[in-house]
Amino acid sequence: MNAPKIKSIVENFATSYLEENGFELVDVEYVKEGSNWFLRVYVDKEGGIDIEDCGIVSEFVSAKLDELDPIEEAYFLEVSSPGAERPLKKAEDVTKAVGKHVFVTTYEQINGAKEFEGRLDGFDGETIVIVIGRRKHAIPYNKVASARLAIVF
Repeated sequence: MNAPKIKSIVENFATSYLEENGFELVDVEYVKEGSNWFLRVYVDKEGGIDIEDCGIVSEFVSAKLDELDPIEEAYFLEVSSPGAERPLKKAEDVTKAVGKHVFVTTYEQINGAKEFEGRLDGFDGETIVIVIGRRKHAIPYNKVASARLAIVF
């Protein structure tokens, strides 16, 4: 079975369970690294998650995968936090990040650049506004290749 299909299966069964238990599903990856396959489930919750939370989610996901058995090859299941530089995968994630420091890349140049790091000043569902220094950059959301929180040193 292909990676997007497996990702979809995991997202479908995990989302409601996680929400009911105070977690948020941030992302699911099913990737091959070297000769090994990895199913990575990134979760978060208000105040952050700890190793015990990861264990709880891992047990649930593992049991559900055993029941559904959608993956033919051997794989490693990893459940973890998205980290301090959490990816902003959905429009809802971007909305929650307004006021925070972000790093955004675009598919094509906007104002002569494809990378923007600064304070996320606003998001209306169609345009991301990032303040870098004293300048505001309006970036069409459909031109965003990736976005994540960024740590300021």
